[in-house]
Amino acid sequence: MTQPPGQRPPQEDPGNEPKGAAPAPPPAPPAPPSVPPAPATPSAPAAPPVSAAYGYPPQDPRQPGPYNAAPGPYGPQPGPYGQPQPNPYAQPNPYAQQQGPYGQQQYPYPGAPSQPWGAPGGPNGPGANGAGGGRNPFKGRPLLVIAAAAAAVLVLGGAGWLAFGTGGDAKPVAHATPAGSVTASPSGGVFEGDGKGDGDGDGRSKPSDDPNRGRKPGEAKVLWTQKPGKDVPEAHNTVYGPWFVGDTVVTALYKKVTGYSAATGKQVWSLTMPQAVCGAPSAPTADGKIVIAYQDSAAETAQCDQLREIDLKTGKGGWGKAVGKNGLFDIGLNFNMSISGGTVAVSRSSGTNAYRVSDGKPLFDKIAGDCPPYAVTGGPVMIAAENCPVAGVDSPAKQRIQRLDPVTGKAQWTFRPKTGYAVDKVYSTDPLVVSFKDDDKKTWSIASFNADGTERATMHGGSDKFAPHCGDGLGIDDGYLQNCGGVAVDANTLYMATAPADSGSPANAVVAFDLATGKQKWKAPAPSGRVVSPFQRRDGGGALVYEEATYEKPGMVASLAPGGGAFKPVQKHPDSAAYDENTGFFSPSYDYVNGRFFVTGYSVTTAGHQVPGSTYLTMMAFGD
Repeated sequence: MTQPPGQRPPQEDPGNEPKGAAPAPPPAPPAPPSVPPAPATPSAPAAPPVSAAYGYPPQDPRQPGPYNAAPGPYGPQPGPYGQPQPNPYAQPNPYAQQQGPYGQQQYPYPGAPSQPWGAPGGPNGPGANGAGGGRNPFKGRPLLVIAAAAAAVLVLGGAGWLAFGTGGDAKPVAHATPAGSVTASPSGGVFEGDGKGDGDGDGRSKPSDDPNRGRKPGEAKVLWTQKPGKDVPEAHNTVYGPWFVGDTVVTALYKKVTGYSAATGKQVWSLTMPQAVCGAPSAPTADGKIVIAYQDSAAETAQCDQLREIDLKTGKGGWGKAVGKNGLFDIGLNFNMSISGGTVAVSRSSGTNAYRVSDGKPLFDKIAGDCPPYAVTGGPVMIAAENCPVAGVDSPAKQRIQRLDPVTGKAQWTFRPKTGYAVDKVYSTDPLVVSFKDDDKKTWSIASFNADGTERATMHGGSDKFAPHCGDGLGIDDGYLQNCGGVAVDANTLYMATAPADSGSPANAVVAFDLATGKQKWKAPAPSGRVVSPFQRRDGGGALVYEEATYEKPGMVASLAPGGGAFKPVQKHPDSAAYDENTGFFSPSYDYVNGRFFVTGYSVTTAGHQVPGSTYLTMMAFGD
């Protein structure tokens, strides 16, 4: 591909398919006009449920869904990145990679300049990103509508890559610097697998069957599955979490925050909020504290602005307060949250409010300059995505990223991408790897950075299409920066899932990029007919990969070494669990913790599923 002088090849954004998205349910009433019909062919453009250009971060659209049809050809490629000025005072502070929010969304992947854009129109620019879950815009809608929306974006068209590189307009500047009763009834039904089963049947489980039936030696067993309780409305309800504290796994659903035994799934504690939970970070503090948000009323016009601190070890609630307002137009309908060190950040288009997790003390609500942060990452490294003023609504996006001190909000360095590029996602904070998009020009770029904010390299995508699985899988951006489940990053390598090569074969591959050079190191093809996705960095380097279940074949956890090679099995699942593993979840996310593998749905409903009387699952755990 040809590139403008002095420009390095940029990478584009992956078009994603909803990981494990459940197939369309039986015939149902036509979906509302707001849900676009599924495209007739992979090449037909499909507009996302919420369409807007990247240049308008104030809006908080959820990301485009997986495998959406591509609209038009790519535009011209951006110029090279600007180089940040090293800060003699700021200290390189490498932190452990922060895993993205667990709900997995699927973003479009860009194609080569001569090929169509891999996603149906880019997001409106992060309206409020962070790490964790955002408020659910589909509140009150039947799941059939959601399934229709998912189907509409199942074919994320698009071709290969666009060259990477955003080309900074100006050189970035460095700155000086309670245990509850053990019962499952309040939170829904729990299946406790005994790992035995009678071995009868056709090898394909049904929702009511024992998922461990016919389990073979060497296979993990289904430890437990969790369904939503009867108190959960028949609507699209976001599942927040999971959060792992010791041997307890915690999720928040509707009005309840509940801790379960990771080994048995039995409820350990439960805390009920006054109204529905509407926001939460992706990870707690090091000592197991978290701050969640809930609505101020049950009205349709309710605002998501009430905070409550919770000790995830005991389930006891701590301080609570309303989020401070940042101006007349800060209506608090939607925001995201992240925890960095001992600070919880509440971000939305009007800016970010930061509080001390331990006691709720306000830390900062403004930063220097006229670019308010609308999204902030979690983990020890606080990276802020900021929206700067532009001439008008039709002007290209003008954004920057800064590393902030989580206590004072002071910037340690600043990086400005080329005008028109918006911050898309942060794949890792240590090392820092950021995805940028220019929706107007249909270009996508992924860059790695040094600890001082200087650009390290831009990735070279080649002819592949990619599926980083970001967000909710509905084609709506949930505003979070760290919610991609098809990506893993270690100290030297970015691992990303490709989209299936063609509609005739679902098989895909994992591609490894060298963070120092941006070049592809190797590609590991999935087994025939299977889809694989890296979801977590592996201790010591490399990536953990999930081989997705099909109707007839169960999933498997495998690993890839930093140098590539074959997939090495880590945990094989029983055949009889394939049905629930494949169809039981809406846009699931994956976690491998202490030898156990957890599948968590992005959202659930108590309305009908594929089988009358069944529902989408909240969580499923595998282990020995």
